[in-house]
Amino acid sequence: MKTFFAVLGVISARFVAAHYTFPDFITGSTVAADWQYVRETANHYSNGPVTSVTDPEFRCYELDLTNTAGETSTAAITAGSTVGFKAVSINSAIYHPGYLNVMMSKASPAANSAEAGTGQTWFKVYEQKPTYADGQLTFPSETQQQFTFTLPKSLPSGQYLMRVEQIALHVASTYGGAQFYIGCAQVSVTGGGSGTPGPLVSIPGVYTGYEPGILINIYDLPANFTGYQAPGPAVWQG
Repeated sequence: MKTFFAVLGVISARFVAAHYTFPDFITGSTVAADWQYVRETANHYSNGPVTSVTDPEFRCYELDLTNTAGETSTAAITAGSTVGFKAVSINSAIYHPGYLNVMMSKASPAANSAEAGTGQTWFKVYEQKPTYADGQLTFPSETQQQFTFTLPKSLPSGQYLMRVEQIALHVASTYGGAQFYIGCAQVSVTGGGSGTPGPLVSIPGVYTGYEPGILINIYDLPANFTGYQAPGPAVWQG
């Protein structure tokens, strides 16, 4: 019996170790505390992924769709500044091969409101696409502990949700196999410009799950494969 539970413990540890969350928001070179600016997700303990692209939880995967937003602080950032996210897991890294991107939504009435981001208001500001060479894909986000990027200087001032998403593709050869690791930071942007972010999409609604960048066997690519097709809208450059 002791042996059984010991083996079970090892299996469980490996399962959790292979998964991750994004609880830490980065501004400049400062890494915030867990869930200080990122809405605490329902997988904060299990680290398990989201697999349905149609559920309301797909937006930010909050622990509580009604109350988590109001319990989360809002980070003050500047248009044109450096921001990012840090992954947390037993391995302290993004473990699976996949596609990483960040979307933003103007927050109405405020970033700490449960209603924020519920319309066709989301636009993409960053991505790390898998690269294709010599017949195989390489995944830049795999094994990264954290990442940062520069916000467009023309991003208008105001409150936003900033949503990190890593789509793990290691078991994505069948529908529903792709694993989504998600987190939404609440931010207030100052010093912004007069840009018009877009194209705008809804979350959920941005994916069907049948996109070639989501439904894909990365270990057995088709003979006519020419490169990874990122799902969702193009990146808004500002």
